[in-house]
Amino acid sequence: MRGRVLALVLALGAALTVLGAGPAQAAGYRYWSFWLGDGTTWTYATEGPASARPADGSVTGYRFSVSEDSSDSARPRREPDFAAICAATPAKPDAKRLALVIDPGTLKDAPAGERPPPLRTACAQVPKAATAADALAAVAKPLRYNSQALLCAISGYPRAGCGEQVAGDRPTAAASSTADGGSDENTDGGPSVGVLAGVAAILALGGAALWQSRRRRR
Repeated sequence: MRGRVLALVLALGAALTVLGAGPAQAAGYRYWSFWLGDGTTWTYATEGPASARPADGSVTGYRFSVSEDSSDSARPRREPDFAAICAATPAKPDAKRLALVIDPGTLKDAPAGERPPPLRTACAQVPKAATAADALAAVAKPLRYNSQALLCAISGYPRAGCGEQVAGDRPTAAASSTADGGSDENTDGGPSVGVLAGVAAILALGGAALWQSRRRRR
C-alpha cells in the first residue's frame, strides 16, 4: 500500500512540474505581411504585392511583425475603410485609387535598436494596370527588397534585415493583439482545464489511498 501511495505522490509531483513549466515558444520570422481589405476585415494575401493588381476602390494593408506563418500573423490595426482613406482624392477616368494602411507594428516586434514609426494611411492614384507594389512605391518610398523580391522595408523601416528568423521568447499573435488593444481572454499561459482536472483526480486518489492505509493499520 505504501508503494501505491508513493507512486501517486510521484505522479502528482510530475503533474505539478507540468503546470509550472511555461509553454514552449517556436521560432518566428520578422517581416512585412501583405493583406487585402474588404471594408471591415483583413484577409492575408495569397500573392505578393508585386503581382497583385487590386481594382479601383480596393484597400491593401502592410503589417510588420514577428510570426511563425500566415495563420498567426498580426493584422493591420486600422480598418480597411476605402471611403475614409481616399475621401480627399478625386477619381480620374484614366487611373485607379487604392487605399493603403501601413502598420509598422509594435516595439516588441521591432529589431534591436529601432523604434517603429507611427501607423499611417495613404491613397495612391496610379495607372489602372498598376500592381499593389506600384501603389506602395507611389506613397511610401524608400522601399527595400531582397534578391528574391521579398519586401524588406517600407519608408526605410526597418533599416536592415529581411525576414530573419527570431528564436526564443517572442510576442505571440495573442500577445500582440493584447498589446494593440485587443482581447487578452485565455492568453495568460496558465494550465488548461484538462491538466487541472488530472491533478484533481490524482489528489483524490492519493487521499483515498492514504485513508485506506491508515484504516487497515488500526
